Amino acid sequence: MTQLILFNVFNGLIIGAFYALMALGLSLILNLSGVINFAHGGFLAVGAYLAYTLMPYTGFWVALLIAPLLTAALGVVIERLLIRRLYGRDPLYSLLLTFGLAFMLQDGTRYIWGPQTLPYQIPESLNSPLSNTFFFLTGYRLFMVALVIIVVAGLFLVLNRTRLGMRIRAGTTDLETVSVLGVNVRMLRTLNFGLGIFLAGLAGVLAAGMLGLEPTIGDSLIMPSFVAIIVGGLGSLPGTLLGGILIGVASGVTSVFFPSATEAVIYIMMGVVLLVRPRGLLGEEGRIQ
Repeated sequence: MTQLILFNVFNGLIIGAFYALMALGLSLILNLSGVINFAHGGFLAVGAYLAYTLMPYTGFWVALLIAPLLTAALGVVIERLLIRRLYGRDPLYSLLLTFGLAFMLQDGTRYIWGPQTLPYQIPESLNSPLSNTFFFLTGYRLFMVALVIIVVAGLFLVLNRTRLGMRIRAGTTDLETVSVLGVNVRMLRTLNFGLGIFLAGLAGVLAAGMLGLEPTIGDSLIMPSFVAIIVGGLGSLPGTLLGGILIGVASGVTSVFFPSATEAVIYIMMGVVLLVRPRGLLGEEGRIQ
């Protein structure tokens, strides 16, 4: 029983890491630009398929680096052509646009790569269990957790120690003042959007090695990622990270005792948090009006 609980807790931690990566990207875009990006799961799938396409030529490690960058480049193009036109308008417009864009990305991947699940090869050195007792501790799973920790630490370092990061944080608080101070707000939003999409692409490359590669790979991650933002608190990136990990682990533990409530527990947690603390665990006062 103990081993089963550990297995599901560790699985929940990994899924929570995916939620956290997705939610951090969503939160970056939402906090600065006010865009509710329902296409985030589609970008995740694009990142996974790009890695799949690159692997025969570059290998897994190079694809892991290049695929998220290419996904971010696609995000920048879409932001410039479509999403930029909706800044300053009712968030409902961006929600409807990205909702339609999500279907376009999903159908695009289905048209290019086919609707069937594709074989996604990860390095053989990472594919075997580290011990017979804890068979679920494979090198790939530990690698994913370690990489997510490194990427999240790097993200917070960029946001707190670089000029771009400080401008993004300042823009989240008061974008008009940032503009008056001479910052190119349009470029800032573009770079911020690209950074958020990069995290989605990276999550896709990692998730495909565990969940399998299919056009709908992002569907199971997008809604829990929004829940992670709400649980952690709008406007708080540390809260978003905490929310993703919490709902992932809660889902894993619940699957041991109440398998049928694995998904429901995520939304129950959200409801409880909103009742007790409407702004989220680490959310900013007055963020939700």
